[in-house]
Amino acid sequence: MKSSIRRSRRAAVAVALGSVLALTATACGDDGSGGAGDKGGEGSGKGTITFWDNNGGVRTDVWKEIIADFEKQNPDIKVKYVGVPAASVQSKYDTAIQGGGLPDVGGVGTAMLAEVAAQGALEPLDSRLAKSSLNGKLNEKFLESVKSAGGDGKTYSVPTSANNGTLWYRTDLFSAAKLDPPTTWTNFYTAADRLTDQAKNRFGYTIRGGEGSIAQALDAMYGQSGITSFWNGDKTTVNDPKNVTALEKYVGLYKKDTPSADVNNDFTKMVAQWDSGTIGMLSHNLGSYADHEKALSGKFKGIPNPTLDDGTRVQVSNPVDGLGLFKSSKNKAAAWKFIEFAASHEANSKWNESAGQVPANNEAAQDSWVQASEPTKLAAEALNGATTKIVQLPYYLPDWNTISKADNEPNFQKVLLGKMTAKEFLDTLADQLDKAQADWKKNH
Repeated sequence: MKSSIRRSRRAAVAVALGSVLALTATACGDDGSGGAGDKGGEGSGKGTITFWDNNGGVRTDVWKEIIADFEKQNPDIKVKYVGVPAASVQSKYDTAIQGGGLPDVGGVGTAMLAEVAAQGALEPLDSRLAKSSLNGKLNEKFLESVKSAGGDGKTYSVPTSANNGTLWYRTDLFSAAKLDPPTTWTNFYTAADRLTDQAKNRFGYTIRGGEGSIAQALDAMYGQSGITSFWNGDKTTVNDPKNVTALEKYVGLYKKDTPSADVNNDFTKMVAQWDSGTIGMLSHNLGSYADHEKALSGKFKGIPNPTLDDGTRVQVSNPVDGLGLFKSSKNKAAAWKFIEFAASHEANSKWNESAGQVPANNEAAQDSWVQASEPTKLAAEALNGATTKIVQLPYYLPDWNTISKADNEPNFQKVLLGKMTAKEFLDTLADQLDKAQADWKKNH
């Protein structure tokens, strides 16, 4: 493991934990909000609250609509919107936790939830939810993911949506080649081979080799191996022989049935490449639907990741997005009203329709747009299906983001390039995860 990266991350957390009581308040709610250690207060339930959108720019317009609807219904509360780009939201929270200036409400997905919660920044919401109009109306699996990610079984954010791994495929190319839809891994690999004609620069698949590659590789591994738990006791299953075999088969597609440029592909490059029209299949999530519709209208479909031949679907957990109430807020009453509104049927439906994601509100999940959007409908059915087994990734580990990104994305590229074996890669990853799990257990 890159110990310097781990030490710097832990040092940041340690500084925050050691100094939270000394942090001073800065204006944010009606009486001002401060650092992680501030207890805050319920406040008047009126005035101005600050909301940080954790995907600013991409979802700004729909959030501004929801805020306008909320302010119309609650004329005594004003919401100050701050859009934070997804790539920098983690560091912005860390900085505010250490130096003050946290918002009243913020978008906090499960991938970063453990680290923010571990620094004492978030208010546990279980008692508020129990007395809320949202009680019983939120997807139980999404709530389970949030509780698991928090690290101590408490609910530190109200789930609003979930993405899902989606296999996008070109229906016109499949039809011309007389191929069955890639609903199983067997069909997937058959199609990847049959659709490839390197002489004509046509490929069956595009693989993610750059930023964000690890989660996609894990999804392919567990989906094929059928292993349904990330842990076997205190040891991870990532380097189980079945997963090693699955990864070997998956990376074997590189340069055989994929472009060689894939080794550097992040999602933006991968999506743009697929939309250009010469590649048969793409693994991404629901968020790229609008791009595909614009480029390939009527020539593609999106389905959940393939199943085993017996119909069993195993997939790793996708991050669940949600809204957190910051402990330092001086106007928690108003902040909670905003969270309740945003997660309610109408607002949650509006947000997810714009994003093309699966609503956390059960009533919103039944709305007509979900039924009309085949990829979203199938994703919702997959997430809630009786034959779906979800492998919960250890988002609760403070080192998870470092391990799954900075430490191992370069190693995955080495696997694609033949400079490291799949077994060496997974053994290295397993060693890091086992140590992180032991460290986490020691301190919990």
